[in-house]
Amino acid sequence: MNPKTVKLVYKNLPLRMHDQAEPAALAAIAAQNQGKFWQMHDALFGVQKLTKESIEAAAASIGLDMEQFKKDVADPVTKQRLLKDMADARKADVSGTPTLFINGQRIRNRSLPAIQAIIDRDLKARK
Repeated sequence: MNPKTVKLVYKNLPLRMHDQAEPAALAAIAAQNQGKFWQMHDALFGVQKLTKESIEAAAASIGLDMEQFKKDVADPVTKQRLLKDMADARKADVSGTPTLFINGQRIRNRSLPAIQAIIDRDLKARK
């Protein structure tokens, strides 16, 4: 809807209550290395029950190079990227998901019309 005016930044925040949230986040970051973050994101949210096997099946289903994917999931650099996302969440006082910000403002009403109104207001203010 706003591809030329909005930049979307996604931060992972695996919640401790979900034992497979961190492996899923690492998998999404590993998929990003192959240019398929959003495909993996969508595939993971389509999984009935997250397990190591279902995460790997999701990766295979979107056509990832599985050898590279497994290396990237285990790579300490991937873990560091996840820890950076988690630190960013703490800094922004985010403790749950999903949480949405537009230009640093936490959004409570996440309906599409409300979000579009904020985007339109911010774009108008920049002119």
